[in-house]
Formats: sequence, structure tokens, C-alpha cells
Amino acid sequence: MVAKKLAREGSHPMPGGRAAPGAGAAGPLRRPVAGAAPGQFPWPLVIAVAGILALPFLFEGIGLTITSATDCLIFAIAALGLNLLVGYTGLVSFGHGAWLGIGAYAAALIQLNWAPKGFLLPVVGTVALVTVMALALGFLFLRRRGVYFSLLTLAFTAMTYAVAFRWTALTGGESGLGGIERPVLLGLDLNNRVAFYAVVGVLAFGVAALLWVLVRSPLGRTLVAIRENEQRAAFVGYATRRYKLVAFTISSAITGFAGALFVLHHRFASADPTSVSFSGELLAMVVIGGMRTFLGPALGVVFYVLFREFLSMWTENWLLYFGLLFVGFILFSPTGLVGIGKRLLGFVRKEATEEAAMANRVSARSAAPSAVPPFLAAAAAGPGTELACNGIAKNFGGIQAVGGVTFTVGNRSLHALIGPNGAGKTTVFNLISGMFPPNQGTVRLNGRTIAGLDPARICQAGLARSFQITNLFPDLSVEENIRLSAQARHASRFNAWRSADRFADINAETRAVIDFMGLTGTERALAGSLSYGGQRLVDMGIALASKPSILLLDEPLAGLAAAERERISALIQRIAGHIPVLIVEHDIDRVFGFADAVTVMNQGRVLVDGTVEDARSDPRVQEVYIGSGTSAIAARPRETAATPEVVLSIANLNVLYGKSHIINDVSMDVHRGEIVALLGRNGAGKSTLLKGIIGTAPPASGSLRYEGRDLAGLSAPQIARLGIGYVPQGRGLFAGMTVAENLMLGRLKRRTGAGIHWDEDRIFDFFPRLRERLDTPADCLSGGEQQMVAVARALHGDVRVLLLDEPFEGLSPAVTEELFTVFDRLRREIAIIIVDHNLDLVLALSDRTYALERGRVVHSGPSRPLLEDFDLRRKVLWL
Repeated sequence: MVAKKLAREGSHPMPGGRAAPGAGAAGPLRRPVAGAAPGQFPWPLVIAVAGILALPFLFEGIGLTITSATDCLIFAIAALGLNLLVGYTGLVSFGHGAWLGIGAYAAALIQLNWAPKGFLLPVVGTVALVTVMALALGFLFLRRRGVYFSLLTLAFTAMTYAVAFRWTALTGGESGLGGIERPVLLGLDLNNRVAFYAVVGVLAFGVAALLWVLVRSPLGRTLVAIRENEQRAAFVGYATRRYKLVAFTISSAITGFAGALFVLHHRFASADPTSVSFSGELLAMVVIGGMRTFLGPALGVVFYVLFREFLSMWTENWLLYFGLLFVGFILFSPTGLVGIGKRLLGFVRKEATEEAAMANRVSARSAAPSAVPPFLAAAAAGPGTELACNGIAKNFGGIQAVGGVTFTVGNRSLHALIGPNGAGKTTVFNLISGMFPPNQGTVRLNGRTIAGLDPARICQAGLARSFQITNLFPDLSVEENIRLSAQARHASRFNAWRSADRFADINAETRAVIDFMGLTGTERALAGSLSYGGQRLVDMGIALASKPSILLLDEPLAGLAAAERERISALIQRIAGHIPVLIVEHDIDRVFGFADAVTVMNQGRVLVDGTVEDARSDPRVQEVYIGSGTSAIAARPRETAATPEVVLSIANLNVLYGKSHIINDVSMDVHRGEIVALLGRNGAGKSTLLKGIIGTAPPASGSLRYEGRDLAGLSAPQIARLGIGYVPQGRGLFAGMTVAENLMLGRLKRRTGAGIHWDEDRIFDFFPRLRERLDTPADCLSGGEQQMVAVARALHGDVRVLLLDEPFEGLSPAVTEELFTVFDRLRREIAIIIVDHNLDLVLALSDRTYALERGRVVHSGPSRPLLEDFDLRRKVLWL
């Protein structure tokens, strides 16, 4: 064990200090972590000032009045407040207009009863009242998520309207509340329309400035993280409900403030702003202008007021046309007017694409391994960490997923948790990290009980994890993904008044993790647009940046090419030299090569808990997990079933994602009964080529012919009905549906006629265990069984070509052997194109191989030479 730890301290990602492909150093697209610079110039605030000054002249120039311009400013305040909730936090409120109505009534009542001709007391009192109400109601509403939260806000505004319309003694009912007066404020007579506009303009700018500071602060960045991926935000240490409550309260208070100004502007309070229709209009203003942008909602307000003023002159049904326009924006420009402007600018301003960022990262293969982040070095010098699980168990309904699991992860050790698919390994991870509370048993971290705590509190206690399926903030940059995690345990994570970019210690930690993970050069790229290997690195980097005292890694090597497996394995060993690492992984040879201790699970219970040699030599482990091994499977002789008949022909195919040219002039043929391997490093375009064939990524040009028929212009459902089945990476099952229901959805109305027809009896002949699982929810199956369901669903009908994207990913050796045998049998029935990183298996299974590099075919030929000649394999696949 000591020797392994010493090796970790000085290990390099690859022999001789050469970084694996994809490690990358800084290049043309490299930039400092945001915050190293003084900060972003507040152009939106400059634009806001210019807009406030120009709006009266614009409106008077087109025949409108300053009264309409004042309406614009008040509605803009409300829309900016709503955008904080909808655009930045991702909470859709269908009843936010109620707060404007409540604010209007509150200001009117305060002035009429306690502050005749007052301004400050009605406005301040309104904001205080709305804040208290929003805090109480938000605490209740936010107990529900998604559509249920939205429906609660809708019910709230409907009740508010009913109360306002019928409580005549308080609100005036149908007659409303009149008699509101504008006072003299600081020498300005607010009865003068220009003076009142000036005051509202100053207040509107003040709201915009406060929101600008807020959205750029650690608090604001966290709200965006919750919008992008609330689960991941919780697992890096953010108490997400608390943040959402803050956003809901601030948003409601700002909208209520707009209501106070609205009643002073019109000198009358009525029930109209509390109606459901007004809430819909307010939400439409935000969407039409461009939610998730800072000033987009204000632009939407101007558009709405102009539309209302001019169209209402021609028809009383102007709202009908506004609704149709709103639907048009949803369908054709979800990013609103701002999105349209960006697209127009895109024609004249070329932006750096993700393809360029990844090319920059791949180009620097000679980078030396980076230094260990300082917080890791500090952890190694500390007292150490121990994780102890004692008798933890979990039932899901009548299924016991985990029963009485006990093991201990020692300080600065690499502890492997292995077992066949369905053994309960990921469930144990979920129990330890707080996704589910255990039904019984305890989990202790350094003697402190953490079982039953929520994920945020467990992360704050020092435990972080990665996920079996990468779990990122996909629409945020790589840099921001890492920064959010580094910020989560910082003392200023709730700060709402200082720019998040100005915390030097967070900047340094973010930079250190990016360099350590080999992500330098991709900081500006969106995390969700990286290759699969890049996303794996970011997922691990997010977990590591939270400065854990113990790290849990769930299948970090699954689906990676050989070079990146080497690199990530080296990273894991370096980390384990400083803090303990608990890892779930199916690459048994690699696990036995670097683990200090091994716990083997089967059917929810511990089979063996001890050293590597204990697990390697135990006959029960051999029986239930290891099987005969992939090497033995690959060595078995097998005959080809390929015929001369071409069933699928691809010529000069090109596929684009936005401006990125992913597939470049790819040509290939697939014969009936043939298995074709599609190989290449992560990001080479393999999955995109499969999507181009099935139609989910429509080709930009080229020929795609299936049994002589041109598939160009056909949709994915049409292509599937013709007889091409597709099993995506990650399986793509319908969660919550049973196996039978998933299979039923695979029974497409494929063409009739001569050919192979797959019904359930034939499918169960290949996958007999699915017959016993028909009534089981698909998401309760083991990974191997889920893969079988995915393949079976794709086969239903008259399927003659099957596309398999990483079918062996994350499977135990025994289940891998079972699926390999099934695919070998299927070659006599259909043609198969297979993408997978298990090269020995794929090359042994396939008849021919096409190798891709940056979307181009760089090699084609028989698979057998690549299987037997490792030097040729390295040359062709750049290993």
C-alpha cells in the first residue's frame, strides 16, 4: 500500500510525463479565470440609462405620451423582477402579476389611511409588506417543484383576484380605490408628468443596478446553477431551497415595488393587475424580450406597450393578436428579441466555436502533469479522514436494493466497490451521499453521523461525488462549472453585493483544478458540448473543486478511450495519495492494479471485503462477477455472416452542429449480415455519425441510402419505421415505465413485406431474462438489464440495421460476455454498426472497422489485423 501511495505522489498521466491526448495546455483560446481582470464593464447599465433618457422622446416622436413611457418603466421594473425568478433561477411563475396588484393596493391603503399625500411611506411600507408575504408564501410554494410550483402561483393569483374583486370594504371591489395623490418630493412636484417620469426613471435605474450587482455575485451565480441543474447544485454543497426562497422573495418585492409606483402613476388601484391574464402578459413580456438576458425583459415591455397602444386603436381584440405573436416567439425564437439580435450579429461577427476550443486542447499533447491543487496538499498534511458504513440498507417498495452493507474506507486509500450490475453499488453511493436516506444502518464521516442528511449538508461536511452518468451544468462554461463548486464551501457563497469574479482565492482554486484535470484551453467551452471524455473530466473536476475530505467516483472510466482511461486512472491515483477515494468501476484489471482495498457486492450484500488478493482469489467473485474475462471472449473463433449485398450506403456525408462541422465527407458501406466497428477517440464524431444515419442530427449534405432508398430529408421516426434501429449511449429508457411499456413503445408501424420481423417471442429468445422483468419499472433494473431492454426495444418491428452506441459501457464482465454473445448471434439476422471503447471486444466482434479522427475517416479495413497487431492499432487509433 505504501509503495502505491508513493507512486501516486509522483505519477504522471502517461510515461515520460507526456499528457494523454486531450490534456491540453493554454493556446489561442486560453483566458484567465474570470475575475483575474478588473471585471466586466457594466454595458447593460449604460444601455439602461440611455434607454431611460431616450424613451420619452421616442414615444412622443411616434405620437404617444410620456404617460405611456412611464408605464414602460414601471412594467420594466416588474419584468426585471420576474426575470430574476424565471430567467435566472428557472422557476416559472404563472401568477407573478399578483404581487404588482398587492403592491398597488398596499401603497394605496397606506397613503389613504396613514400617509396622506405621502410617497416614501407607501412605497417603503409596500416593499416591506410584500417581502414578508413572499417569504411566507414562498416557503410553502417551494416545497413543490416544476409544474406544481407554477400551478401554486397560478392558484395564488386567482385567489388574489377573487379577494380584490369581492372584498369591497378593503379594496373597493369593482369600484377600486381612488383618491391617490402624488406629493412634492425633494422640491419636485410629482403631479408634473415629466418630474414623475424622472423619479421613476431614477428608481428603475436603481433597481437595474441592484439586480446587475446581484446576478454577478456569488448568490446570483448560484441561482443560475440551480436553473441549470438543481440536483448537481445540491451535491456540490448549495442549500437550493434556501436560494430559491431568496430569489422568490426578492423577485416578488421588486414586482410589489413596481405596483406601488403603478398606483401612484395612475392614482387608482383596481383588481385588474391581480388577474391571471395580466400575469400572463407580464410573463409574455419577459419571454418576448428574452429571458435569461439582463435587459431582454425591458425590451419586451417596450414591444408590448407599443403593440398595445397602436393595435388597440384598430381592434378591441388586440390581446388575441398579442397571444398569437407570443406563440410565434415560443415556436420560432425562444430566446426572444435579444436572440434575434444575436443571430443577426452572428452574420457579421464570427465567434469562437467549441470545435476550436477542443482542437486547442487536443493540440498540446506534450504538457507536463500539473501540480496538485493546494487544498489537496493541505488535506494530505491534515489528520486524515475515515468513512465507515455500518449495516446500511435500502428498500424501494418491495425490492431490497441494499441489505446490511458494512465496510470502512481508510485514510488516504483507494477503496474499490465492485460487483455485477444490479449488485447495489450505485445505491450505496446514493445512500452515502444523501440522495436517499437509508432505511437502517449508519454512515459516519470522521465519527460524525451523516446518514439521512441532505446532499448539501453532506458535501459541506466534506464528502463529494461524481456520477455514473455525467452530471454537469451543461449550458455553463467549463470554467463556471468548476468555479461554482469551488465557491460552494466559501464563506462568501451567500454574498449578493460583490462580483463573484473578484474573489482571488476562488479564482486560484478554480485555476488549479482546471490545470490539474487537464482542461486548460477549454475554459470558455460549454460543458455540455464537450466530448464524452471531456465531460467526464469536468464531472470529476466539479467534485474535486468542492475541496472534499473524501471523494466518491461512480464509474469514472466508463465509455472512455484507452488514452483517456490511462490519464484519468493516473489522476485518481494522485488524488488518493492525499484524500481517500471510494470508486465504483467495472474495469476489473485496472481496479486490481491500483486499489488498496476492495469490497465486492452481489445482490445488495457484501460478498468480500478485504484486499485485492482476497477479491481476486475468491471463487464466489469469479463466479458472479468476473466471468471468463474479455480476453477469453475476444479470443474465441467466430465466422462472419456478411454477404455481398449492401444494405446501407453512405457517401460524402456531412453533419453540422450550429457552426461546428462535426462529420466531414464520410463514406462507408454496410453489408447484410455484417458487423461494422466505428472507432476513434472521444470527440471524433462517432456518435454524431450514428445520429446522422438515424436522422436526429440531419445531414447537411451527402448521400444516405438504405436498401436503395434515399433517406435524405426523412425524419428520425420515418427512418426508424423503414427498419433502422438505434440504441443511444446511456440507453435512453423511459423512466417510470415498466419493461413491457418500454417494449410496447418500440413497436413502431414499420414497413411490411418480406424480411425479418421481430416480435416479443423472438426477442425473448435472445433476452430470456426480460420475460421475468416485464412488470418491473425500467429504472429499477440493473445496468445490464437496462441495456438489454434498450436493444430489445430498438429491435421491435422489421429492423435490418441496428446502431449501437457504447453498448458495453458500465457493464460488469459477466454481463458484457452475455451481451457479446447476443450480438454475435444477431449477425446472422441483421447488420450492426457498433461504437464502443472496449477495443478487444469490438474488434473481435466486428468484420470491418472504420476509424474516425475529427469527423473524417482515417482508416477502413478488416478488423482482424487491428485485433492482432497492437502496433497497427496504435498507429490507426492514435493510442
